[in-house]
Order: sequence, then C-alpha cells, then structure tokens
Amino acid sequence: MKVFVAAAVAAGLLSAAPAFASADLAKAKNCLACHAVDKKLVGPAYQEVAKKYAGDAGAVAKLAEKIQKGGSGVWGTMPMPANPQVNAEEAKTLATWVLSLK
Repeated sequence: MKVFVAAAVAAGLLSAAPAFASADLAKAKNCLACHAVDKKLVGPAYQEVAKKYAGDAGAVAKLAEKIQKGGSGVWGTMPMPANPQVNAEEAKTLATWVLSLK
C-alpha cells in the first residue's frame, strides 16, 4: 500500500500532505482571510480556481508562484498581494491542495 501511495504522490495524483493539514496551513498563512473553499470572498473560491486550472500540467507551479509573489488580472481588478511568509514548499503544498478541491 505504501508503494502505491508513494507512486501516486510522485505522479501528482495525490498530495503528500493530507487535506486537513493543507487547510490548516492555509489558515496559518492567512489565506482564508481572502479566500474560501466554496464561495468568493475578496478573491475567488478555491473550487473555482481548481476548475479554471483543471488539466493544466503547469498549474501547481503557476499557483505556487502566484501565492508567493502575488498577481493581478486573472480574476478581475483586485490584485493578490505577495505572501513572503509562505516558503516555496508551503506554496506548492497550498497550490496542490487548492487544485484538489474540484
């Protein structure tokens, strides 16, 4: 079973972090001040982000970079601020979790 799970994680089919751990990370890094899983707040709902990037092989990297550096124009005029408190590994974990919320 461990081999299967490890292979699924390596293939990108499963996240290495359990969903609850990623939700806790989102809370700890203050992501949930602007985002919710299922409804728009200041930023888009995470489920909408997952739908938008479904099938995009580079989505984890794109979103991880946006989490750290911020961005604008994809979801309207409200810019997403940079999050320097989120390191690269955390950004990848958060991006993977968001994309799993279809």
